Amino acid sequence: MITSSVLIRKNTAIVWEAITNNELFKNWYFEIPDFELVLGATFHFYEPGAKRQFLHVCTILEIIPFKRFSHTWTHPDYSKGTTKVTWLLTEKDEFTTVTLQHSGIENLSDGGPDFAPENYQLGWDKILFNLHKFIEQ
Repeated sequence: MITSSVLIRKNTAIVWEAITNNELFKNWYFEIPDFELVLGATFHFYEPGAKRQFLHVCTILEIIPFKRFSHTWTHPDYSKGTTKVTWLLTEKDEFTTVTLQHSGIENLSDGGPDFAPENYQLGWDKILFNLHKFIEQ
């Protein structure tokens, strides 16, 4: 499992809004026009840039406002595998710890070297850095 965490000097309500509102997360994450925070909803997106090589198809599995948000993560053009991404928020005093867990990475091994665990670790670490920078700017 890939795990990445960041400590943000804001309450969970602010962080929750940043990770679940597509008008906000397009500033630090991905642009996902068809994202709706609805259990069972499916959303689609490509990585940033002109290449648009890797289609992501995700379905929302769990929503516990201000605490947990999880969804599938697939690359159907490259792999038959399905993985799960979970965003966990924990508040203490005026800080929120965001922990991202991406489980089942081994299910994407049929997609080739682009889907290696170390690539996901680097990517998620960068994304959480961007989240921290966006919220605390």
